[in-house]
Amino acid sequence: MNEVAANFSAHPVLEGDISTGRLERVLRSGRFAVTAELNPPDSADPEDTFRQALVLSQVCDAINATDASGANCHMSSMGICALLTRAGYSPVLQISCRDRNRIAIQGDVLGAAAMGVHNILCLTGDGVETGDQPGAKPVFDLDSTTLLSAIRGMRDDARFLSGRRISTPPDVFLGAAANPFAPPYDWRPLRLAKKIEAGAQFIQTQYCYDIEMLRRYMGVVRDLGLDEKCFILVGVGPLASAKAARWIRANVPGVHIPDAVIERLAGARDQKHEGKQICIDLIEEIREIKGVSGVHVMAYRQEHLVTEIIQKSGILKNRIINAETARSARRTEEATAVS
Repeated sequence: MNEVAANFSAHPVLEGDISTGRLERVLRSGRFAVTAELNPPDSADPEDTFRQALVLSQVCDAINATDASGANCHMSSMGICALLTRAGYSPVLQISCRDRNRIAIQGDVLGAAAMGVHNILCLTGDGVETGDQPGAKPVFDLDSTTLLSAIRGMRDDARFLSGRRISTPPDVFLGAAANPFAPPYDWRPLRLAKKIEAGAQFIQTQYCYDIEMLRRYMGVVRDLGLDEKCFILVGVGPLASAKAARWIRANVPGVHIPDAVIERLAGARDQKHEGKQICIDLIEEIREIKGVSGVHVMAYRQEHLVTEIIQKSGILKNRIINAETARSARRTEEATAVS
């Protein structure tokens, strides 16, 4: 463990701003950050995206545009980011290695940066067999770690993987996913260390429903000094019922839901309300854990619940976040830069 920690002294990834994006500014200021997932529509109507984004923007520092999560096809992450940047929102482009090779991915990074996307989350991606088109041909030319390294090289060295020069490199804030709640547990902090070494500057975790397990994980993360090398946002989300929780635990890989949580739901008169309250309670405990920099809220097809959960948790106390505030701040920054 000490040897791993020592290797990070040469990688001060948190020194100095990388992008001009809101998420990085909030994290570097020491404020507790909030991100959330926009579940992409099965539609070509931009209003379907804008309606969801408007709800999330009231409480979020950045909005994740998922990239065919679960290997199911929806509007692309790139398309959603194009819409969100045009409307003045701060998106997180998710890139899954499942569907595109290194040539396409590097081109997407440049295109996204040119549109004003400042945040990229690098993912290996779910296997095609988990989705509704299992006959699709998987690519996996890169994985999440090699993708992080590739984009970092584009940004910091202004070069493609081929070695060819990039005239204007992308100024992107790099993120990755982590799952503290799946075995082998001892290996999870070491996996995080490898992603940070590859270039990850922020981390969004899988759903957390077990605070004690998170505390143990963060204890090792702090011992390794990894919390000083990246910003960790812990995944949370409401459970609709005890039945839904049992189904998720049995069918969604990597999601750990303790018996005590399911029993609490099962014993509630209004299980949906209790699921929201459990999420709020978890956020209140998560914010007290040293080394945690924020939360990442995932509420599938329930964006309206995100605002209620975040507001009731109190983590945005004394902070005002909405679309108009973000646009005003952006106009002020642009005017300052010009002057």
